[in-house]
Amino acid sequence: MPKATCLAILGTASDVGKSIVVAALCRIFADMGVRVAPFKAQNMSNNSYVTREGLEMGRAQIAQAEAARIEPIVAMNPVLLKPSGDTTSQVILHGRPVSSFNARDYYQQTEFLFAEACKSLDFLRSNFQLVILEGAGSCGEVNLAHRDIVNFRMAHAADARVILTADISRGGVFAQLLGTLQVVSEKDRQSVAGFLINRFRGDISLFDDGLKYLEKEGQRPVFGVIPHYDHIDIDPEDSQVLDAMTDPPALSQADKTAIAVIRFPRISNFTDFSALQRDTGVDLHYLTRPRSLECYDLVILPGSKNVRADREWLLQSGWDERLMAFAKAGGHIGGICGGYQILGRIIRDPLGIEGPFGETEGLGLLDVETTLNDDKELIRVKGTWEALGQAVEGYEIHMGRTRCLAGTSVIRKEDGQSDGVRSQNRKIWGVYLHGLFDRPAFRHAFLAALNPAYRPCGNNETSQTFKDRQYDLLAEHFRRHIDLDRLLAATGLKEVLNGR
Repeated sequence: MPKATCLAILGTASDVGKSIVVAALCRIFADMGVRVAPFKAQNMSNNSYVTREGLEMGRAQIAQAEAARIEPIVAMNPVLLKPSGDTTSQVILHGRPVSSFNARDYYQQTEFLFAEACKSLDFLRSNFQLVILEGAGSCGEVNLAHRDIVNFRMAHAADARVILTADISRGGVFAQLLGTLQVVSEKDRQSVAGFLINRFRGDISLFDDGLKYLEKEGQRPVFGVIPHYDHIDIDPEDSQVLDAMTDPPALSQADKTAIAVIRFPRISNFTDFSALQRDTGVDLHYLTRPRSLECYDLVILPGSKNVRADREWLLQSGWDERLMAFAKAGGHIGGICGGYQILGRIIRDPLGIEGPFGETEGLGLLDVETTLNDDKELIRVKGTWEALGQAVEGYEIHMGRTRCLAGTSVIRKEDGQSDGVRSQNRKIWGVYLHGLFDRPAFRHAFLAALNPAYRPCGNNETSQTFKDRQYDLLAEHFRRHIDLDRLLAATGLKEVLNGR
C-alpha cells in the first residue's frame, strides 16, 4: 500500500489559525470520502486529553481528529510540551511523560524527538489516504530552523506541499507572507504551494488589489481569504482566548447563575468550562485580580500545570483572604484536579516533579493531603455524582495522589472507587474529573441545585453532538471562501481524490 499524501499548514506566527485550518480541511476531505488524519509533531499546550488507550495528547489534535470523524490516537501528536514554568516544560512522548526539561536541555533532544515523530507520521501514512500536518509558531524563525521538528523540516520528511497561513487581523499581512518567503531557505521556499489568509473583516472585494499584489510578488496563488466568524465555537488550544472573559468590570447579571473561575498563571484544561460558557443561563467569569466574590453562586479553582506555584500565587496575590472570606460566608467553592489539591491541607513534592522538591500548605478547606509522584494517572472515567444521583463522565490527568482524612465522597466510579471529597457543610468540593460539565443532564441538575432560579438553556445536545455541528459549520464556512479546485491542483491532491 503506498504511503499517504501529506499537506502541511504552516504559519507566519503563533495564533494565526493553523489549528482551525487543519480542522476545517479535515472535515472537508472527510466529507469527500477521503480517509484523512491530522498530525502535529510537537505541540505546546496545557490543554490535553486522554485517549481510549489511556494516553495523553493535545486538545487541538483531538478536535482535528473529531473533525475528520476518526478516533484520536497519540500518533497524531507524538510530542506534547506542557509548560510548568517560564522556561520549563514536561515532555509527553507517545502519550506518556518522560521528563521535564528547560528550553536549553530540550533542544539537545530534538534529533531523538524528530526521529520519534517521524515514526508516528509513518504510521499515519500507512493507515490513511491523506495526512494534514500542522506547523508551530512561525515557520520563519531562522535562528531555530536547525532545531525545528515541526515546520519545514517535517514537511520535507513527509514530502508535503505547504500552505502558508497568515492572520490579516493583526495587520501587515503582506510582510507576514512575503517576509516569511524571503527569510526561509530556497528548499523551504520551493515547497510553498500558496497562501491562505485568515480572519478578514469587512468587504473582501476591497482586498482584490492586495490579492493581485501577493500573487504577483509571491509568485504563488492565494487559495482563499477566510472571513472572521462569530457563529462557530471550536475548543481553543491556548488560554489567550480567555482574555475577553477575564476580570470583567461589570458584576454578573442578576438573572443568571454566576460562576467565577480563578485563572491561575499556569491554568490547564480550561476547556472543562466550555459547556458552562455556552450555557445561556450561566454568567462565567475568569478572575486574576482579587475582588469580592459575594455576587457569585460558585467559585472554581481549575486545573494547574504547577500546583505549588499557583498555590503560592494565590497567597501572594491576595486571593487567600477573598477565598477564605467567601467560604466563611457559606459560599460554594469547587476544585478540579490541581484546584482540588490546592483546596486541601498540604501538597508535597518529594521528587521535584513540578519544580523544587518540598511541600506547600494548601487552603485547608478540604481535609485531604496530596503527594506528587512520577506515575501519571491517565484514565477515562464514568460514575455518579452521589449528591444528585446524576451520571458523570470524563477523564483524569494528574501526577498527584490525594489522601482523604475526613469528608464524604463526591463521585462513585463504575469500578466502585471514589473520586473527590466534599466538606461537612457540603458547600466545598474537589474532584479529579475533567469534562465534568459536558453532560447536559448533570450540568442542568448541578446548576439547579446551586441556584433554584437557574433555567436550562433549552439545548440538550451532548458536548460531542454540539462539537460535531460546529465542525460542519466550520467546513461550510471554509468551502465558501476557498478555491478548492485551485488548492487541489497546486498541492497535487487531485490524485488522492481520484484514488479514494
